[in-house]
Amino acid sequence: MAEPHAVTADPRPGRLAPYVDVLRSRVRAQRSYRTSFAFDLLGSLLVGLTELGEVWVVFHNVPVLGGLDFHGILLVFGLSNLAFSLADMLFGHLDRVPTYVRTGTLEAFYLRPQPVLAQLMVSDLQLRRLSRAAVALAALVAGLTLNDIAWSPLTALLLVLSVLSGTAIFGGLFVSAGALQFRLVNGAEVTNSFTYGGSYASAQPAAIYPTALKVTFGYLVPVVFVAYLPALLLLGQPGPSLLPAWLGWCTPVAALWVWGTALLLWRDGTRHYQSGGG
Repeated sequence: MAEPHAVTADPRPGRLAPYVDVLRSRVRAQRSYRTSFAFDLLGSLLVGLTELGEVWVVFHNVPVLGGLDFHGILLVFGLSNLAFSLADMLFGHLDRVPTYVRTGTLEAFYLRPQPVLAQLMVSDLQLRRLSRAAVALAALVAGLTLNDIAWSPLTALLLVLSVLSGTAIFGGLFVSAGALQFRLVNGAEVTNSFTYGGSYASAQPAAIYPTALKVTFGYLVPVVFVAYLPALLLLGQPGPSLLPAWLGWCTPVAALWVWGTALLLWRDGTRHYQSGGG
C-alpha cells in the first residue's frame, strides 16, 4: 500500500518578498533615529502649511481667481498636494539617479535579479512626506465640507479616481525625470521644472493660463487633470476653453499617457547607460 505524500510548505519566497524586506528595513531605519525623524516630519509639515498659507494670502486679496473662490481652491489645493505628497513619498527619491550614475553605484542595482526601476522605487521610502500629505488631506476635507457638492456614488468614485490617478501622474513624472538623467546627468534642474513645477501648476486654477500653458499642462504634461478638472466636476462648473470639466473623468487616461511615456523613456535611458566604473 502506497504511503500518502506529506504536504510541505513551499520554501521559496514570493516575488515581492525582496521588495517588502527592503521597505521594512527603510522604515525601521528612519524610525530608529526618532529625533531626526520628528524634525523631518516637522519640516515637511511646515512646507505644507506654508504652501497653504500662500493660497490663503492670494485669495485674501483676490476673492475670486479663475472662477474659484477660497473654498473652491481648497479642493484644488487638497487634491493636488495629496497626490503629489504620496507620489513624492513613493517615487521622489528617483531624483538621486544622477548621483548614482556619476558615482557608479548604479551597478549594484544591475547586479541584483530584480528590475532596476522596482529596486530604486523601494530603495528609500520617505515617511516624512506623510505630514505634508496630512496638511493636504485636511485642506481637501475642508473643501469638501465648505462647498455645496451634490454627493452621489459617482461623486465618491470621482474623488477616489482623482487621488489615485493624480498620484500615478506625478509618479510617472518622477520616473520620466529619473530616466532623462541617464542622458542629461547634470540636468536635474530641468527635469525638476516638470515634477515640482508641475505640482505648483496643478494647484492653480488653470482658467488663468494662456492658451500655450493650457495645452502644455493640459495635454503634454497633464497635471491639470490631477486636481483642477476633478474639482470643476465636484463644483458643477463648466470649465474654461480647451479644458471642459467633463475631462475630469479622463484622469486615468492621463495617468496612462504619462506612464506610457515614462516607461519608454526609462527603457531608452537604461539601454543608453554605460558604467561609470564604480
